[in-house]
Amino acid sequence: VTGVQTCALPILPVLQDDIDKGLGDLADDSFDVVILSLTLQAVHHPAFVLREMHRVARRSIVSFPNFAHWRLRTQLAASGRMPVSPLLPYSWYETPNIRLCSITDFEALAHAEGFAVERRVLLDEAGRRQDGITARAPNLLAAGAVYLLSR
Repeated sequence: VTGVQTCALPILPVLQDDIDKGLGDLADDSFDVVILSLTLQAVHHPAFVLREMHRVARRSIVSFPNFAHWRLRTQLAASGRMPVSPLLPYSWYETPNIRLCSITDFEALAHAEGFAVERRVLLDEAGRRQDGITARAPNLLAAGAVYLLSR
């Protein structure tokens, strides 16, 4: 039984599909929330995906690894090779990631597309919430982030 099948209770509508093709089968405002978890970096058209998510729901939750994290920068600079980490566990030739996105990049895209950031949660490499000094320099210090966006 997959995670989607487990969620597919009569009270919880769930859709699993190729987000790069859009959500054309769904009417506007079909859902309360759309979740895109650790997938944004693996889609071909991130702006289109965000627009489609917000066409079918007023809010979205988007999480992604921060490719500008200091450990990744250091690993690349020191070894001259593409970094591997707990959030990015694949070698460059096996990774599903096709878009290398930083926190600053994502926030610029969200702003350009007219989305409001209702909440941002910064994560360490183990996926634990980070506050304090990480919040002062999130693009450098956070390994990943989760955003609640609205239109």
